[in-house]
Amino acid sequence: MPWYNKITQKIVAAINQQLPEAIAELADLSVPPQPELGDLSWPCFAAAKKLGLSPVELAKDLATKLTDLAWSEIETWQAVGPYLNCHFSGSVIAQVVIDEIRTQAGDYGRSDIGQGQRIMIEYSNANTHKEYHVGHLRNLFFGDSVQRILNFCGYQAIPVSYLNDFGIHIAKVIWKLNQLPEDQIMPANRGFYLGQIYVEASQELKENPEAQTEVSAIMQRLEAKLEPEYSRWQETRQWSVDQFNAIYGELDIRFDHTFFESEYLDQGREIVTAMLADGRLEKSQGAIIANLEQENLGVLPIFRSDGTSLYPVADLPLAQAKFNDYQLDESWYVIDERQNLYIEQLAAVLRRLGINKPIRHLSYSFVKLPSGMMSSRNGTVITYEDLKKQLLDKEREEINRRHVDWSEEQQIETAWQVVAGALKFEMIKVGADKPITFDIEQALSFEGFTAAYIQYAAVRLAAIIRQTDSDDQTGVLDLNEPLEKNLLLKLAKFSQVVELSAEQTDPSVLAKYLFELAQMFNDYYQKVRIIGSKQAASRLQLARAIRQVLANGLNLLGINAPKAM
Repeated sequence: MPWYNKITQKIVAAINQQLPEAIAELADLSVPPQPELGDLSWPCFAAAKKLGLSPVELAKDLATKLTDLAWSEIETWQAVGPYLNCHFSGSVIAQVVIDEIRTQAGDYGRSDIGQGQRIMIEYSNANTHKEYHVGHLRNLFFGDSVQRILNFCGYQAIPVSYLNDFGIHIAKVIWKLNQLPEDQIMPANRGFYLGQIYVEASQELKENPEAQTEVSAIMQRLEAKLEPEYSRWQETRQWSVDQFNAIYGELDIRFDHTFFESEYLDQGREIVTAMLADGRLEKSQGAIIANLEQENLGVLPIFRSDGTSLYPVADLPLAQAKFNDYQLDESWYVIDERQNLYIEQLAAVLRRLGINKPIRHLSYSFVKLPSGMMSSRNGTVITYEDLKKQLLDKEREEINRRHVDWSEEQQIETAWQVVAGALKFEMIKVGADKPITFDIEQALSFEGFTAAYIQYAAVRLAAIIRQTDSDDQTGVLDLNEPLEKNLLLKLAKFSQVVELSAEQTDPSVLAKYLFELAQMFNDYYQKVRIIGSKQAASRLQLARAIRQVLANGLNLLGINAPKAM
């Protein structure tokens, strides 16, 4: 258990020993608004009321009693009005915290709160045959960072992708492709090309509604696995899959398995037929539905009136397979907030199938552009390929301006680390329930709440560490500056922040912590001399510890901590 967790538990236990009954809890502890008031504070209001005492008098009494205890970690106990505050010993904190970080290195902050609980997290539910755009990135990075944090906290989080590779959108693409010359040369990135074809098809069908009949016929032939449509679908689906895999590879995203909607349709039809026969589903105006009115969940369409399937047909057998094949404790879906009702409806139908294990929806809000909402159908999106190029071009210009002596390989590698960090951080730093307006200029800024700001702090620390040949990390630490104590306390709280991020499934909590740590270091760097000072050896150890924690935290967000920028 990390030192900070131990000391907070020890404080709560000591307070309770001085009370007639155990009243204090860990959640009651807080950080005073000004450092001079103390490092931790316990409010006496609730306990004093329960004991029939004055909060001010209770704080004074506890401060006196606790002062008599011999604690190397705590210098003083102090009553500040109705609050019991304590001041930690800076020298003890320095030795314990820096030793923990040095010995644990990349494992610093790891915990076992998950106790091996098996959770499957399904994200990156992209549609094949459509553009992969900036809106998809929020889903991708949110899911990836959540599973990284959960695994770091002792869960067995299983990342999987589910591709919607069968639907009316594919019939539209095939309809459009059928109009193209047979000898037309295809571009290298055929997955990206399919997205462009989808936009063209959607716009043309708006102006030619009669063609919808042709699209419906293609869809019916696809579901019946008739040629040539079925082979055309198989070929073009692989184009999209290749593109997605390339994107995942360059963004360091890994899945344990990829599920395809098409793999579960036949089994889904069997399930629907059985449920229809025994009354768990019903027909309505030619369609097959789940009537969930008694559960206040409305009606869930399963099959359209023309006999073509909707999402639940594959989602039902897939949910069964997940629990049966992976022995899961819970199954989580990372899908945008528009699907809140659908996930509740799906869970209700699964209960009718006898599946009662927990299903959780990790919902998130939209990504907007400064110009407004995006739509693949209308072509008002920034595709991933276009966005990547814009960001890389801008960052290459900046790096070339600052590092004319760098090789092209070094420029490209560093530019990509900055760009990938910017893409991920912009999608993670905001709570999932809040919309994001993605701004390219802001994303790459070295100022403000950005990945580049945190990465540059890590780079500056690496540069400081490189300035010395000494690797001596032993001896008594001399870190008595107030700013140093604040930094040490911030480092000590890293494990608690990671655990809170896991418990709330909210990577933005960790993102905010890393930004604050980078801010604190930059303030320290401006005010305190490191290299050449009498405390240089101790301050270098502090620098190593700060860089390690920044690197650990960034890694949990899927972001690199560069050594140069």
